[in-house]
Amino acid sequence: MALDHYVSQVHLKQFFSPALGSRLYATKKSDLKSFQCHSKDVCRIEEGSTNSYLINDRAIEEFLRGVEPNYDASISKLRQGTIDREIITVVAGFAAYVACCSPAAMRIHTQPLAALLESTANILDRQGVIEKAPPSLGSKSLSDLLAEGTVRFNVDEKYPQALGISTITQRVSILGNSAWEILHNDIADSPLFTSDYPVALEETGGKSVNWIVPPAPDLAVRIIPDIGLSGAPPDFEFKKFRHRNVKPKRFDIVAINRLIVRSAENMVFYRDDFPWVHHFIGKNRYYRIEAIVDRLPHNTGVINIPRQRIVPFRYGT
Repeated sequence: MALDHYVSQVHLKQFFSPALGSRLYATKKSDLKSFQCHSKDVCRIEEGSTNSYLINDRAIEEFLRGVEPNYDASISKLRQGTIDREIITVVAGFAAYVACCSPAAMRIHTQPLAALLESTANILDRQGVIEKAPPSLGSKSLSDLLAEGTVRFNVDEKYPQALGISTITQRVSILGNSAWEILHNDIADSPLFTSDYPVALEETGGKSVNWIVPPAPDLAVRIIPDIGLSGAPPDFEFKKFRHRNVKPKRFDIVAINRLIVRSAENMVFYRDDFPWVHHFIGKNRYYRIEAIVDRLPHNTGVINIPRQRIVPFRYGT
C-alpha cells in the first residue's frame, strides 16, 4: 500500500534545519513532545490519496504532478519577487490540496454534511415521514434523539475528501484570482513555522477569512479569497490576480506564527529550535479549526451556512 503524504515533502523540506541536515524540528500540540524528523516520516497515511468515491481513485496524484515538481523553483522565484502563472498555480494548488485532502480538512468538512443531514431529518420529522423510535429509545422522534445526542450521523471522512478533489481545480482558480500579500520575513530569530495543516485561518471581522500559507521560514502568502468568484468559470490565466510585497514587522510574524500553531491539527514544524519556540507552542496549543454552521430558517426548512473558525479545543477531552 502507498504511504501518501497529505503535506507535500517538497514543502516540509523548506523547513529543514541547518543544524540537523536533512531533518526538521517538530512538536505535538497534544502532549508537547518534541522530536526531530525527516520529511518522509511525517504527515503520511496509508492510501491517503486513494478515494473510492471517485471514478479515478488516485485522481489527486495527477493533480499533484502539476504542483510538487515545480515547488522549489516557484519558492525561489517568490523570494526574488518574481510572480508568474506557475508560481500562482503551485501555491494555490498546494493550499487547495491541503485544504481538501489532509486529515484536518476531512474532519472539518464532515461537520457541514452532518448538519445538512440533521436539518433534513428535522424537515422529514415535521412532515411525518420518519417513524418514531422504538420504546427502548423512548418512542422519541429522530429530531429529539439528535438534539439530545442519543443518535448522531457518522459521515465517512473520505466523502468530503472526494468532494474536495472533484472541485480542486475550481478552488485553485478562486485562490489564484484573489488578492495576495507576499510577506518577506527577514527577522532571523523569528522564522515562520509550518504544520500538518499549513493553511492558517485569519479572521477579518467580515463574512470570510484570509488564508495564510507559509511556503518557507522566510515567506508567507496571505490569500484574501474573492468569494464573488464562487461558481464563476475557472480561469487558469489568473487574469484577476493581484498582489503586493510586504515586509512584516516582528509583531506581524508573531501573530502569523500564532495562527499557524492554532490552526495546526496536532504537529507544528520549525527550522530553528530557539528557546522561545516550545513555550510559544504550549501557549497556543489549545485551539484548532472547526466548521461552524449557522442555520437560518427559510420557508418550511432552513439554510445551512458553514464557516470555518479557530476555536478553543482541549486534547484528550
